Amino acid sequence: MNAFPPPRAAEVVTGPEAAPPVTPGRFDPFRQPPDLRLLHRLGATRALRFGVMPWRRIGGRTVVLCAVPPSQEARDAMARAGLGRLRCATCTSEALRAALEPHVAPVLLMRAEARVPLDQSCRGVGRRPLCLLAVTAALTATLSAAFAPWAALALLCALCALTSCANTALKLAAMIATLGRAPARPPPASSAADRLPVVTLLVPLFREGAMAAPLLERLGRLDYPRDRLDLCLIVEACDTETRETLARMALPPWAQVVVVPEGRIRTKPRALNYALFFTRGSIIGIYDAEDAPAPDQLLRVVARFAACGPQTGCLQGVLDYYNARSNWIARCFTLEYASWFRVVLPGLDRLGLVVPLGGTTLFLRRHAIEAVGGWDAHNVTEDADLGVRLARRGFRTELIDSVTLEEANARIWPWIKQRSRWLKGYAMSWGVAMHDPERLWRELGPWRFLGVQVLFLGTLAQFALAPVLWSFWLVIFGMPHPMSPCCAPRTSRRWPWSSCSPNV
Repeated sequence: MNAFPPPRAAEVVTGPEAAPPVTPGRFDPFRQPPDLRLLHRLGATRALRFGVMPWRRIGGRTVVLCAVPPSQEARDAMARAGLGRLRCATCTSEALRAALEPHVAPVLLMRAEARVPLDQSCRGVGRRPLCLLAVTAALTATLSAAFAPWAALALLCALCALTSCANTALKLAAMIATLGRAPARPPPASSAADRLPVVTLLVPLFREGAMAAPLLERLGRLDYPRDRLDLCLIVEACDTETRETLARMALPPWAQVVVVPEGRIRTKPRALNYALFFTRGSIIGIYDAEDAPAPDQLLRVVARFAACGPQTGCLQGVLDYYNARSNWIARCFTLEYASWFRVVLPGLDRLGLVVPLGGTTLFLRRHAIEAVGGWDAHNVTEDADLGVRLARRGFRTELIDSVTLEEANARIWPWIKQRSRWLKGYAMSWGVAMHDPERLWRELGPWRFLGVQVLFLGTLAQFALAPVLWSFWLVIFGMPHPMSPCCAPRTSRRWPWSSCSPNV
């Protein structure tokens, strides 16, 4: 949807499809409210998409409020709606959007919450595979613990070793693929403004009013033409603190505030889905409030999209921390991010596997994000889920060597909550993908299907079986491990070389 395009010269059209005449002066849709029957005939969502508002019938013509002359597609849609002969009346894009929003907000909110098809969303599927897996694991563990506890522990150790080896092998293969190929030279960043597309930047803010001013300062350093930059600051309707802060600020003309109404849920992907209706860029980028992107990042992204084909639907940038030396936890996170974004993800791309996306410094072609239905509003790791759905639709994700700095989560309790949310999201994403394993196999192929199992299910199993690994610390502290011959059942002690084995 490309609502409210930037000002441009009037289109010169001849013949029966000539552009409608323009009424001089500016109209205020609040002081002079429109005829809602005309608006409903066209449809409020179509009016928002085309940036027009059917206003009144005067002198045998339908007066249409618009910021710029309507496109041919908009005129065709109004003709099919039976609006007849048209006459344009100028109106500011801000007033037009404010007048249309009350009529479209309920519809857009429902679409934002249910934009992803039911068979690929957590709201409809995903629970059955997870429940079957949980019930099977619980039943197996209960029966094994009751009848063969030592054998059950041996099985858990074997599973732990298997998942650890699978995850290690995947990351080792990714490292070899990354280091074994010379890095591609980045395409030159074109500065010809007439050839640059409009780029929309979506920045969700929730109780982050104090970050608004630094955020605008950092984004203001981006080396990109301002008339082709569309910044959307997304705030929830209940977040009065951030809304008041933004209302007191003098926002640049290339920025707008999108207020997401209250709904059944309140998640970041729902806010992104809602704001997408108000964007006008052909490239959609996502940042967080604390992000500090490289100044030439957008030029690099646009150049890379121009150099690759339309099947490259997504570019993922590199994330790093600007507070890496604050404490020991921040240093560990810095090492983790460095290996993940500079080694593992590029390796997964070069191996032809599914790339789980990050939640920021993410750039999407509009046709790609619309083809997969946007973000899953019910998933807590919408980025990883989006990477799987893009691959299922045949789109490729590439890594771009452009760094965005952000703040490391350097406290214990926020770190625990963050990792718990990531694991929950991985479980939800795997459950949705495995709702129909046969379909996933057909859409991804055997190689990428196996990669999804190792990446998602292997990660979940490795965290779930972590206590089994921790149990081997007993040996280091001089205590017998439950798997040692001393702790084995009496019928299982058959090691004559063991000092703990009974005398026969």
